[in-house]
Amino acid sequence: MDPIFVTKTFIPPHQEVFDHMKRAMEKNWLTNRGMLVEELENQISKFLQLEDTKMFCTNNGTIPLQLAIRELGEEGEVITTPFSYVATVSSIIWEHCTPVFVDIHPEYLTIDETKIEDAITEKTTCILATHVFGNPCKVEEINRIANKYNLKVIYDAAHCFGVEYKGKSIFEFGDVSTCSFHSTKIFHTAEGGAVFCKDEKLIKKLFSRHNFGHNGYLEIDELGINGKMSELHAAMGLAVLPYVKSNIEERKQLVEYYKTNLANSKLTFLKIRENTVWNYSYFPVIFESEEKLLSVIAKFEQNQIYARRYFYPSLNKLKFIPKTSHLLSEDIAERILCLPLYFGLSNIDKERILNILKEY
Repeated sequence: MDPIFVTKTFIPPHQEVFDHMKRAMEKNWLTNRGMLVEELENQISKFLQLEDTKMFCTNNGTIPLQLAIRELGEEGEVITTPFSYVATVSSIIWEHCTPVFVDIHPEYLTIDETKIEDAITEKTTCILATHVFGNPCKVEEINRIANKYNLKVIYDAAHCFGVEYKGKSIFEFGDVSTCSFHSTKIFHTAEGGAVFCKDEKLIKKLFSRHNFGHNGYLEIDELGINGKMSELHAAMGLAVLPYVKSNIEERKQLVEYYKTNLANSKLTFLKIRENTVWNYSYFPVIFESEEKLLSVIAKFEQNQIYARRYFYPSLNKLKFIPKTSHLLSEDIAERILCLPLYFGLSNIDKERILNILKEY
């Protein structure tokens, strides 16, 4: 009996990856924005049908957050969600800003936009909201609030490759959107990420900062870091991209299979925001209690099934964060579990998972 993990990296045919890598090696150009990185950026833009939004690739999915916060946070207070991966809040603190948490919506699990205005102070500089599990925030209301108070908006869209909202890529919203191309994601470059931005001046500055502050070959105009993607990672991305649509379709079928077979259970499912084309990035279920969740995890592990408590704990509970109370996020974090969801999960393994869930 093989172990089942919460996710599994999609590996395209090896020869397709090697063929792309060979092109880079024949050029003897493995980093510093070679032809594969530029080709990948162009193909991603076409795949996502980006209208007036520009993008560039980075070496991971956290660097885009840090770049955006560095530029827009201005060492002020950043309103954010306690229900996200740690990179969201650690990036805020890393860039010398102060996170201010706002609780979440109980069904969508995204930041509760109705509570944002109450958290705004004279020190607030921007809003950093997460599209949780690829589920869009209420972007129209967040945009209204930002305009009213002259704030910037950053979206942590790490899970969102392929997500559309009201006919547009979700990356079209906000001042800056970021994405992760980590190997666990639907589209990946083994390790990588991207910045998405409409403002020409802003994206030029972010681009410069991700390349040591260079403006051209010799001039250095900005304080920068090394956030560049390598040609070898771009090779993986070029090989993965043609399979994204079929991967999403198979994940969709698996999610529907789970929902159908768990329809009469006491589990609660994520509510997807209206007018969304979702990418089925994760399948979280919410238990009646943490006690029941832990009992299922124990039974899973006895059967070599490794689901994930994601996101846990609520970020306001982290040791390096000043203690605040956000009851909905804390409650959901204690009761939520992401079930295995990936391309190639066998029917036998699906039954192993469901049989245990049905016992509880």
